[in-house]
Amino acid sequence: MDMFCCFSPSYSQLVGGRSSSSSGKGKNHEGLIKYGFSLVKGKANHPMEDYHVAKFVQIQGHELGLFAIYDGHLGDSVPAYLQKHLFSNILKEEEFWVDPNRSISKAYERTDQTILSNSSDLGRGGSTAVTAILINGKRLWVANVGDSRAVLSRGGQARQMTTDHEPNTERGSIENKGGFVSNMPGDVPRVNGQLAVSRAFGDKSLKSHLRSDPDIQETDIDNNTEVLVLASDGLWKVMSNQEAVDIAKRIKDPLKAAKQLTAEALKRESKDDISCVVVRFRG
Repeated sequence: MDMFCCFSPSYSQLVGGRSSSSSGKGKNHEGLIKYGFSLVKGKANHPMEDYHVAKFVQIQGHELGLFAIYDGHLGDSVPAYLQKHLFSNILKEEEFWVDPNRSISKAYERTDQTILSNSSDLGRGGSTAVTAILINGKRLWVANVGDSRAVLSRGGQARQMTTDHEPNTERGSIENKGGFVSNMPGDVPRVNGQLAVSRAFGDKSLKSHLRSDPDIQETDIDNNTEVLVLASDGLWKVMSNQEAVDIAKRIKDPLKAAKQLTAEALKRESKDDISCVVVRFRG
């Protein structure tokens, strides 16, 4: 969108899943809020399927921090589409400045409908999403579908800002729509024995049994708020919320913190793609 003006981006952009790793950093206009990100390809024999957004933009006299992790499956077309379109769809909603919650929810649903109607081009895969919108450095809105997660550190205590959408926890909704949850094949509960999350973008063949409406939380950013960590499940499978924010909080440079988090997840033998964004609010 032409109205966007980015501040101090310094990053190698992940394009088309071709790179095995990507990292970078940036800060807001005043330089008080800084971010870093690190994405590392997992050991699976397919291209990188995690994508991210991390930037500050100026729009209508406001400064917005836009941060996201999109964790794709069965290809990288859907997370790549989300990287390009989801935030712009949210900000195009007429009610965004008066009702961010409703606008985020509507944009998630409309974006999913567009993905489904273009499945001949985007393929049969899908993606989780966790998005964070920071308004003027003071108000934070976090939304998610799937198991990518956002965790905030306030006064040193981890607070999960998202809901993990797992098949077992939403079994009733899946079964009411004619689907089923099975641990076969493998040892992880899956929708119709296929997908390990109960909400996602895309996945046309399973959509009648899946949801794409996000859970949304909002909070004020106060003087006790230290860091925000967004990450794909490649990190959360091997690390607790508190462990992640402890690492991110301890390392003042958010790029180094993000790299340390992905490195620690690899050390703990996470096999999945591992992606994280660290936003540092002060110090």
